[in-house]
Amino acid sequence: MYKVLVSDPISDMGIQQLMDASDVTVDKNTGLTEDELVAIIGEYDALLVRSQTKVTERIMSAGTRLKVIGRAGVGVDNIDLEAATQRGIIVINAPDGNTITTCEHTFAMMMALARHIPQAYAKTIGGTWDRKSFLGVELRNKTLGVLGMGRIGSEVAKRAKAFGMNILGYDPFLTEERAEKQGVKLASVDDIVRNADFITVHTPLTPETRHMISRPQFEVMKKGMRIINCARGGVIDEFALVEAINEGIVAGAAFDVFESEPPAQDHPFLNHPNIIVTPHLGASTVEAQENVAIDVSEQVLHILRDEPFKNAVNMPPVAPGVMNKLQPYFSLGEKLGSFAAQITAQAVREIHIEYAGDLSEDDTQPLTRYILKGVLRRHLGSDVNIVNSMHLAKSRDVGFVVTKAPATKGFTNLISVTLKTKPGEERRVAGTLLAGYGERIVRLDQFPVDVAPEAHQVLVSHNDKPGIIGRVGTLLGQNDVNIASMQVGRKVIGGEAIMILTVDKAVPKQVLIELAGLPDLNSAQEIVLE
Repeated sequence: MYKVLVSDPISDMGIQQLMDASDVTVDKNTGLTEDELVAIIGEYDALLVRSQTKVTERIMSAGTRLKVIGRAGVGVDNIDLEAATQRGIIVINAPDGNTITTCEHTFAMMMALARHIPQAYAKTIGGTWDRKSFLGVELRNKTLGVLGMGRIGSEVAKRAKAFGMNILGYDPFLTEERAEKQGVKLASVDDIVRNADFITVHTPLTPETRHMISRPQFEVMKKGMRIINCARGGVIDEFALVEAINEGIVAGAAFDVFESEPPAQDHPFLNHPNIIVTPHLGASTVEAQENVAIDVSEQVLHILRDEPFKNAVNMPPVAPGVMNKLQPYFSLGEKLGSFAAQITAQAVREIHIEYAGDLSEDDTQPLTRYILKGVLRRHLGSDVNIVNSMHLAKSRDVGFVVTKAPATKGFTNLISVTLKTKPGEERRVAGTLLAGYGERIVRLDQFPVDVAPEAHQVLVSHNDKPGIIGRVGTLLGQNDVNIASMQVGRKVIGGEAIMILTVDKAVPKQVLIELAGLPDLNSAQEIVLE
């Protein structure tokens, strides 16, 4: 008989399948202190929590029978994942449980925004019958721009089609084929900003997406457009939005999230007549709370019975000898994936990873997870980790293929990461560890190079002509950008060439624009490897 402890408030309906199982006993005991949990956890095979219980290393050490910890929700910040992994305890969550409820909240906000429902309600119950001030707009035949076509964005697009809207979809991993299948026109952020009547964002908050809608974007928008954010605070520049509304560019906005939560009492959103706000209610429905508990309960049951399961958020155990051999390559692999993602402009269809040399003899799945994390995290943010990277790639219809070869052409080990976009188009980065020198990138596309993957680098594509290196160095020096190292790669004299410069700090965007404008330079891009 398996014993399951539920230490946070979870509805009986959510854990009903556990309670009904003939081989499981469920105890609900909430509000326990760490000492109280330590005293009893040794009796249990599974622990089911929400966000209140902090599952510490001490609790897991005392849980000598624990096989699984289930989090009825998405985030697992309250669980020590490293301690769980070291003890072979599987941690699972429910990443899909709030998809529909957040999607529906987005649509509720969109409808309320289109028809001024909160403002009209407030005025009507205040005793004023005012029909003239609240002339709304229909959704039918309007263009909706969806920034982020993951689970939630895709569900929003599906419902918007039912309302007769035209959908423009952007996602760094959205291909034309997948867009067509969803009835969405593939678009860039700029296309959406310029053409949408409504914009809804469904992206994580990353360095790439922070303030992706700000003053420059508002300046080119259609006058009278409307914007909704039920994703993450910070994706839209809040103060630039207020200015755009006051200037008549944006007709109104509806926000469920803020850059800082709760917002300050003097936040301009809270008293603006054209802005609707809710207190981060995207996942707050009875169904969502029950669904995440149901999902986790089902997986807990599978794990206890040694049946196939999903949504694990920590690494499966790896033989210590193999882990010791792979560990020095984890950082390199993640950087190669990140580098490849940053130089790839089109939607990634497939990720090819090749291990050559001694690495080809081992189980490289842990290293593959780090590489996929590097590729995906650039666009999907900190939610990507070494546990869910494979799952996230599959959920975005991004295939990944791993091949191995004994020969390395001069290196003891070589890792190659190739991102395939449109048929016949790909970007490739290869790297190795050199004794005495550490991590090195040794190939970029067709060019052999030898450069350390440092935090801030500038990649320049240029024609192989005299004087270019000097012009680049002069321009960077004039803008107080210090060059730590420089590597030039070319295939033939006078042909296409690349230059990789390691610099001491971030390079301003305007400097990159000026670099790209130099004679015989084709492009200049900053690469950030953190």
